Amino acid sequence: MAPARKFIRFSGSSRRTVPPSPPQPRKYKAIAEVLAKARYAVVERESYSDVICEQCRSGDRAEELLLCDKCDKGFHMNCLRPIVVKLPIGSWLCPKCCEQRRVRKFSQKKIIDFFRIQKTTFVDEKCGSPQAQDARKRRKRSGPLVMQKKKRRLLPFTPVEDPSERLKEMRSLAYALTTLKMEFSDDLTYLPGWAPRSANQAKLEKGGMQVLPKEDIETLEQCRAMSKRGEWPPLSVVFDSCEGFTVEADGPIKDMTFIAEYTGDVDYLKNREKDDCDSMMTLLLANDPSRSLVICPDKRGNIARFVNGINNHTVDGKKKQNCKCVRYNVNGECKVFLVATRDIAKGERLYYDYNGYEHEYPTHHFI
Repeated sequence: MAPARKFIRFSGSSRRTVPPSPPQPRKYKAIAEVLAKARYAVVERESYSDVICEQCRSGDRAEELLLCDKCDKGFHMNCLRPIVVKLPIGSWLCPKCCEQRRVRKFSQKKIIDFFRIQKTTFVDEKCGSPQAQDARKRRKRSGPLVMQKKKRRLLPFTPVEDPSERLKEMRSLAYALTTLKMEFSDDLTYLPGWAPRSANQAKLEKGGMQVLPKEDIETLEQCRAMSKRGEWPPLSVVFDSCEGFTVEADGPIKDMTFIAEYTGDVDYLKNREKDDCDSMMTLLLANDPSRSLVICPDKRGNIARFVNGINNHTVDGKKKQNCKCVRYNVNGECKVFLVATRDIAKGERLYYDYNGYEHEYPTHHFI
């Protein structure tokens, strides 16, 4: 008997299979082209004992030397301008390499979303609505003609009329905020676990706090309404290799003009005594020191965060001051306003005295 056979049906094609072609050799870019487009390259060195500071040309105080992650050059923390008060987290670039950074592009839509602008009138209209222009007119008051001392009142800022210039100013602020990983905020922020809003009481101020007059409150509300429409003071944030981010006037600003409110996260001073942040602002100096408050613009803030301070130990430093921070009692709460102290010309940078109240901030190293 013949053995059983198993038949398998074959449904494949009878065509001969063509062997795959050998892989083409991969083309690699030249190392010079790769390094030119890279953010920075980290090159391991055998020893760092020969590193010196590019500013003072000294290799002393090695524990204070920072190495740039792009050019690998050293800088003392105190030799940099502005000085670096604490070790940076993550990568760090020297001032020269910072100037070579690519500037982030912000479209008009991103600007509107970033600053939460309610209306886009700043794009296609001249600054100021008819209502705002009417509000700028002085009111005529009836009364006897008596000689009185003229009271200095806050003036509303005057935005630039060119919409493209206003967008350029906003882009400069957005770039500075995002570079420092900050969010834009035009108001004080109260976070859980920090000082609550109920702690911000002007009546607790040691020696009392000046009350913002009704006329100035109207000016403040007018400026806030303009800001929400995208109409801001004529200011831009620029980067300087010596001073870092700083604020420059894009148009003339009159004496006593309201520039901005100093904003950020509110916390108790006792929680920030060991904080080395160089931008904290006093909000409340209470009779009870444990109830004193400060503004911390580390995570949130506005253009006031980038106005630099003067060296109040030199005559030339004091001459640079053209604005000041003033604390007011506004409807029972403490507020800090940045106000021009003299006429500011176009192209002039803004400076104020960091030691307006306590005289404890070291400014002798300022330019």
